[in-house]
Amino acid sequence: MSAPKLSKIDQQPATLRDMVQERMREAIVEGLFQPGERLIERPLCEQLGVSRTVVRETIRYLEAEGLVEILPGHGPIVAVMRWEDARQIYGIRRLLETAAAEQCARNIDADISRKLEASLKRLQEESVGKTRGSLFRATSDFYQQVFRGAEHHIAWDIVERLNGRISRLRMLTLTSKQRRRPGIAYMEDICAAVVSGNPEAARFAVECHLDAVTSIAERVFASEDDLQ
Repeated sequence: MSAPKLSKIDQQPATLRDMVQERMREAIVEGLFQPGERLIERPLCEQLGVSRTVVRETIRYLEAEGLVEILPGHGPIVAVMRWEDARQIYGIRRLLETAAAEQCARNIDADISRKLEASLKRLQEESVGKTRGSLFRATSDFYQQVFRGAEHHIAWDIVERLNGRISRLRMLTLTSKQRRRPGIAYMEDICAAVVSGNPEAARFAVECHLDAVTSIAERVFASEDDLQ
């Protein structure tokens, strides 16, 4: 008789550290803490109801994500993002996302289609009247399904390390009045191209999206420089 098999746990329960990291990350991405603002341990501990050890671990983790900088003599501050940083992030995204979308389209099958369409549906739901934090998580989940379908696991590890800064850029372009087409429309195009099994169309859909948001971000950074 074969030994009984346990079903896989797809999502691990969140630890206190995970919850604090998520709360702090969202606060930075959504602008509750402004670029250059000091992150002082005592008020953070009081606001979050956690120990200094947890806050310090969170700050170190967010520093690794590029959301926090440690200034000698000043301590941790919210990292300031510049156009050069954004330009490099968009360049990395272009390389990794186009390759993943192409390969996912080549690998497409019923299971990949089902998962990708389910993640798109969730993204569509989150884009209507929900918090930006939940919208960004749904967007990240959509891209993760594309990378999983492509079997580009190492590339996704790289994207995850950039996700905090990617979300800051999403906030920047999402709130810009220069946006002519909603972001969800580009996600729908990417999903349709991948599910159709057309690698060229999948690459083109990703490039169209990145062309649009890169252009918006460049203009926003330029206007901020003009005000300084």
